[in-house]
Amino acid sequence: MAAKRPVFPEYDPDDVSSNASGNRSFGEVVQQRMSRRTALMGGTAAAAGFLTATGLGTGTAVARTPAAGGDGGWEGGVRPRRLLGFDPVPTSTADEFTVPEGYETQVLIPWGTPIRPGGPAWHKDASDSAADQAEQIGMNHDGMHFFPLGNGREGSRRGLLVLNHEYVDQELLFPDGAEEITAEKVEKALAAHGVSVVEIEQRRGGTWHVVNSRRARRVTGTTPVAFSGPVRADHPALASANEPMGTLNNCSSGATPWGTYLTCEENWNNYFGTEEAGWEPTPAQERYGVSASGGGFRWHEADSRFDLAANPGEINRFGWIVEIDPKDPGAKPVKRTALGRFKHEGCTVTESRGRVVAYSGDDQDGDYIYKFVGQGSWRVQRALGRSPLDHGTLYVARFEDDGSGSWLPLEHGTGALTAENGFADQADVLLRTREAADALGATKMDRPEWIAINPRNGDVYCTLTNGSGWDSAVHPRTPNPYGHIVRWTEEGGNHAATSFAWDIFVLAGDPAHDPQVELDASNIFGSPDGIAFDGDGRLWIQTDVSNSSQNLAEKGYENIGNNQMLAADPRSGEIRRFLTGPRGAEITGLTFTPDQRTMFVNVQHPGESTTAWGTPTPEDPRVVSNWPDFDPEGRPRSATVVIRRTDGGVIGA
Repeated sequence: MAAKRPVFPEYDPDDVSSNASGNRSFGEVVQQRMSRRTALMGGTAAAAGFLTATGLGTGTAVARTPAAGGDGGWEGGVRPRRLLGFDPVPTSTADEFTVPEGYETQVLIPWGTPIRPGGPAWHKDASDSAADQAEQIGMNHDGMHFFPLGNGREGSRRGLLVLNHEYVDQELLFPDGAEEITAEKVEKALAAHGVSVVEIEQRRGGTWHVVNSRRARRVTGTTPVAFSGPVRADHPALASANEPMGTLNNCSSGATPWGTYLTCEENWNNYFGTEEAGWEPTPAQERYGVSASGGGFRWHEADSRFDLAANPGEINRFGWIVEIDPKDPGAKPVKRTALGRFKHEGCTVTESRGRVVAYSGDDQDGDYIYKFVGQGSWRVQRALGRSPLDHGTLYVARFEDDGSGSWLPLEHGTGALTAENGFADQADVLLRTREAADALGATKMDRPEWIAINPRNGDVYCTLTNGSGWDSAVHPRTPNPYGHIVRWTEEGGNHAATSFAWDIFVLAGDPAHDPQVELDASNIFGSPDGIAFDGDGRLWIQTDVSNSSQNLAEKGYENIGNNQMLAADPRSGEIRRFLTGPRGAEITGLTFTPDQRTMFVNVQHPGESTTAWGTPTPEDPRVVSNWPDFDPEGRPRSATVVIRRTDGGVIGA
C-alpha cells in the first residue's frame, strides 16, 4: 500500500516562472533518485533511508559530507565539538527584534542615515529630496560585507561596511505615497537604490558609530558605470539614449580575494514598462519576465529611460554582477559580463588552485545555479592589469538522480550554443544566459538563492526558497511552499571541477502540514534565503517568508512566525533559532568582524504590506510595524543590527 502523501497549503509564489523549457526539474531528479534507491534496496524502508541520508524531512541533517554517501562516520572519525552555545529563541509574531539571552543589539544606519556625520538628516515624514537621499543610506538593506581597516584587533574595531539596497517601498518613500508617479519621485527612488559605503568604528562600551570618511559614498541608479568582458558598453544590444549608468535591485553580494565588493542585480525587469499600444516582449525579454506593465514601479510613466518602446536597449544594461572598489571612492563601478546576465541572488567567491571561482543563483521559480571559473591564476591576471572576472568560463548546473551532477559550459560553439541554433557569439550567449542554459539542459530549481562554502571541508550549500512544484515533479514535494537547502561536494574538493556529488541538507517546513519534516519548536522555519558560514564552520540561515504567507494558517505558516535567522552545525546536523525579526520584515545580509565578536545583520522592509497585519498608507505608515524608531509620527525603516555577546565572546559559540 502506498504511503499517504502529505497535503500542502496552496502555493502562493512571489514570482511566476518564465522557464517554458522541457528541462528536468530538481524535484523530478529527487523523485527518480528516491525511486532508484527503493528499487535497489526494496520497499518503503529504503525510501525512508534515502530521506534520512539526504536530510529530506529531517531537522537534523546528516553529519557527513555528500562524498561519504551516508555510510561513513563522523568526519575524520572523531565526534566534533559542539558549535552552538546559545539557547534558541522562540518563534515570534511581535513587532520586535529578539536575540538569545546573553546577547545585545544596536540599531545602526537605518534608511535615511547620512553616510557622513553632518550630512542631510532624515525626515520622518519622508520629505527628503532626491539630493538628500543621494547622501543618505538607501532603502531596504540586503547583502553586505565588512572590509576591515587595519590588522589584528584594529581590523575588528574599524572598517568599511558596504551594503546593498534592493528596492524601494514607494508607499513609504514618498510623503504622499505612490498613487502619482512623477519625474522627481523617480529621481528619489533611483537615489534610494544601489549600494552604500560607510566607515564605522567601535568605541568604548562596544557601540558602533559612523565616522567621517573620504571613502564614504553612494552608488545609485544614476551613478556612471563601465562594462567589461564579452558584452561591452558599445554593444548594439545596449544602445540607449543615455550614457551607461546605475545599478538596480541589488540583492545579495560577494567579496573578492583582492578586496572588492560584488553587488548583484536581481529583479531588474520590474523597473521597465511601456504604454505603447501593441508592444510585445521579444522571446528573450519574455524569458526574463519583461512585460509592458512592469513590476508596479511605473517609472516609465515619468522617465523615458525606463520605457521599453522608447529606449529598448536600456534594460539590457541590467542583470549583471557589478564590481565596486570600496576603498577608492573615485573608481567607477564595473559590470562584469562574463559572469552572465540573469536575476543574480548573490556571488560567492572562492579560490581553487589559484583560480577564482564564483557561484550564483538565479532567483526565480524554475531557474538555475551557475558557476564561473577564472582562467589561470587570478594573481597573474591582476599583475597583467586584467580583471580575473573577465577571463574564464561560465557554467550551469545539471543534477542527476544518482546523486551526481555536472557543470555545463556556456561557451559559444559548444553543444547547442552555435550560430545555427541562434546564438551569434559569446556576447549573445551571455546576454541571453537563461536561454543558453535552457538549450544545454540545465536542471530547474526552486528559486535558487544564496550560496555558501563550508570553510572546513569545501562543501557548497544553496538555499532553495520555495517553488510551485511543476506539473510533473516533486520538489521534493508538490508544491514546495517551505523550501530546502541543497549541498554538494565538487570532485576532488576542487571548486573548478566539472562534476560533483549532491544531497539535501535539510527540508524546511512545518511538521503539522508535512510529516516528512522533523523540525521542532527550537528550529522550525520556512523559505530559507540568506546563508553564510562563519570562520568556525557554523552555517547561518536567514528566512524570507513572503508577506502574503507570513503568519497565515491557510498558507501553512501559522506556527513559523515572523522571519528569523538560525544557526546550524553541518557536522552534527543541529539547528537552533538565533533571532526573530519585526513584522513584515525579511532577515537578510550577514557579515562579521574578523574576530567574530561582532555580527551585522540586516532587517529589510519592516512594515511592508502584509496579508496578516494590513497595508500602510500615507496617513498611517505604521499599520504593520513601527520598528526600529517606534516614533508615533515616524515610519518603519530598514536597518542594520549589530549583535554582540555581553561577555564579548564569539557569536554563536
